[in-house]
Amino acid sequence: MAETKKAKTEGKAPAGEFPTYKGRPLVRCGDEIYYGSMEEPYVIRMEIKSKKEVNGVEIADKVAIQLLATDPYLSPRRQLIKSSEKKGLFLAMDIADIWLERALANKM
Repeated sequence: MAETKKAKTEGKAPAGEFPTYKGRPLVRCGDEIYYGSMEEPYVIRMEIKSKKEVNGVEIADKVAIQLLATDPYLSPRRQLIKSSEKKGLFLAMDIADIWLERALANKM
């Protein structure tokens, strides 16, 4: 029984913790992925626009990326700082990390 319980939780983050990429949390809800902490001035929102099947596995094909300000007093239009669309999740994560690093370093 202990082995079954361990197998179910293996590879998952403990309750209350999120998986991280380069030291920042990644939160996924359906086809939306948020990268960064809401406690910081900026966060990245990625939306998977389309998917394709490769060797029987469904992968992200087109991903929209947005750099957002986390200030709750800004209008949604003013929260959007940058946006782009990339082909594939790897390229999207790469640009997302660069944008977030620069935004947090400059405190735009």
